[in-house]
Amino acid sequence: MTAKTKTAKQTPWNKGHKTPPAAQGKTAKKAASSKASPATKLSAIAAAARVLTETGRAMTCPELIEAMAAKRYWTSPGGKTPGSTLYASIYQEIKSKGKESRFRKTERGKFAATGVA
Repeated sequence: MTAKTKTAKQTPWNKGHKTPPAAQGKTAKKAASSKASPATKLSAIAAAARVLTETGRAMTCPELIEAMAAKRYWTSPGGKTPGSTLYASIYQEIKSKGKESRFRKTERGKFAATGVA
């Protein structure tokens, strides 16, 4: 006689579905709420581009963090080094987009807006 192998019990939610119906509802709610928030809350790099465009001068990342918080465009969610994180994001955009970037490096540690939206 051959041994029978155990198979997973086929419940209605795992017949072709990857997540149970309760979890599907949670992801749908999360997706719906994230669609509404980008219009009201800017990312750190978008807020930095906005501040640089409005001021029209080159600024360091710590200056940008202070200006973004003062204008209430963006506040740090509790990170220890938001200036370093912003610096890395701006540098990466310059490196990846080149002339299409919203930022340009003017001198060591300072960035300015390029006018590209």
